[in-house]
Amino acid sequence: MLSVCVRSALNSYRGLWLSTQVAVRAMSSSGGPTSPYSTLAISRPAESVTHVELNRPDKRNAMNRAFWREMVECFTEIAEDPDCRVVVFSGAGKIFSAGLDLMDMADNLLQPEGDDTARISWNVKKLITQYQETFSAIEKCPKPVLVAIHGACVGGGVDLITACDIRLCTQDAWFQVKEVDIGMAADVGTLQRLPKVIGSRSLVNELALTGRKLYADEAKSSGLVSRVFPDKEAMMAGALEMAGEIAARSPVAIQGTKINLVYSRDHSVAEGLHHMVRIHSSLTRLAMTCTETTSLVS
Repeated sequence: MLSVCVRSALNSYRGLWLSTQVAVRAMSSSGGPTSPYSTLAISRPAESVTHVELNRPDKRNAMNRAFWREMVECFTEIAEDPDCRVVVFSGAGKIFSAGLDLMDMADNLLQPEGDDTARISWNVKKLITQYQETFSAIEKCPKPVLVAIHGACVGGGVDLITACDIRLCTQDAWFQVKEVDIGMAADVGTLQRLPKVIGSRSLVNELALTGRKLYADEAKSSGLVSRVFPDKEAMMAGALEMAGEIAARSPVAIQGTKINLVYSRDHSVAEGLHHMVRIHSSLTRLAMTCTETTSLVS
């Protein structure tokens, strides 16, 4: 009966998450992220921990067309996987990510089909919205996502990591909002999330307007990352240890905490507190119902 209560509580969290339009279907089906991906490698390095790895090392983990689709599929499956409580995200090869694969994406972004300006504009809008939703899938996933960054994290890589919950990096890591150097504004989340991650509007403006590199020590002092490790091996060990600590906690408490942290970030203190009251009231009602049901069948 306790397990029924827990499942009911998780379903309640799921409903409230959907009501704020930042939800995915949490813990509602069996199985895990087992679909084959061409850009991602999925593994289960420890109990209740899923490891998602950018897996195009020969292309410096650049983000091609398949990546945007596979990320959404992957995190939808993770959100529904009852055997996953926390995610570790990293990149294979020498660097974390070089960002957008311009060679692969050129036809979509730089040479759209047709000569109807309105139609081209509409299609580009749809494409950018799709890219934005790709990284929002990380944020919407109720499972905490730890990202481990080594080497370069450029352009789309910064968009990706700012959607994650905890950021770790190696001493040789560096970050760059590269879009201004190729005549674009960062349009997939960096300009919206980075100011809330770092907290210094001046530094965010400097990085976004100059395209300069931000190195590991400054990334830590500014709050972009919470820990810096000497090398990738140490970082991955640290990430998995932290993931294990999180996975050992109640999934109801962990997912409820993430949901409320994300909600409160984008709302006032009063609204955030009211959101907490709604969740706890719902859980209390569920607990009372479970208790009454237990007494009836005992």
